[in-house]
Amino acid sequence: MTELPDYYFRIRENGAAVFRVSTENRQRRIEMDEIAVVNIRNGNVKPHGDHVLNDEESAVIADWMEERRAVLAERDIDDIHRAVDYLNLTTQWAQSRASDEDLDDVTDRLLLAMHDLRSVLVRKKADRLIAQSEDAKQADN
Repeated sequence: MTELPDYYFRIRENGAAVFRVSTENRQRRIEMDEIAVVNIRNGNVKPHGDHVLNDEESAVIADWMEERRAVLAERDIDDIHRAVDYLNLTTQWAQSRASDEDLDDVTDRLLLAMHDLRSVLVRKKADRLIAQSEDAKQADN
């Protein structure tokens, strides 16, 4: 049997509840003592109850937060790639299989969502092109 980790992170919407894992008791039962709550968005770490985090616990939590942010960033970009696939599948569906009733049900919402997305993408691309142009001008001077 593999050895249990010293800490367990119960994922929550904005972070995790952090537990210290222990089997150092007579029955070798797994005990999990909550030591902190972590908010991944703002970086807050709140010790649970009267618990005071030691250096090891703080380091483990900081490492977990860094790893968790990386995982979430990977998921975000993967979701965007999936959205591109869904847009293509939606186009194929609209062209080949959708009934008039189906199209009536989704057309306005899709058009508004796509217009909103297009507006944001065009503005962001223009901002990047302007910034690149300014960087090139500064590099030439």
